[in-house]
Amino acid sequence: MKERQVYWFLFPISGLICALLFYNNTLPELFYLSVTFNFIFIFLLILVLNFYVKFKLKTTILKAIGLGDLLLFGSLSLSFSTISFIIIFISSLIFSLVLHLASSKNQKLLHVPLAGYMSLFFLITYLIHWSGYVSLVYTI
Repeated sequence: MKERQVYWFLFPISGLICALLFYNNTLPELFYLSVTFNFIFIFLLILVLNFYVKFKLKTTILKAIGLGDLLLFGSLSLSFSTISFIIIFISSLIFSLVLHLASSKNQKLLHVPLAGYMSLFFLITYLIHWSGYVSLVYTI
């Protein structure tokens, strides 16, 4: 939490593992189509964020969001079908906001460790799926 550092080589590894899990649980055609739409969604999100940061905050995107966050977005794009991905992705952003607001009441944190919070949310999502509570993660 203090240093907000991540190891960049873990993102391709986790992306590959997530892609294999998704590929093994769906049709190959659906996998490729979903991953394409997921990357388009992430690209559009980063494009809108870039315009917001450039014109409203008057800075560059890499000063507003970390490279680890962008790498995490890319690796998570390989993990679920498009509708599930969008729902889980937005839920993870809300989870990150709530967790950050709850943890920063006692201290003044200027930066949000978004990759860490989102990784925790996706871990919880996978654990809920593997425990059998939710079985439609790859099919919606």
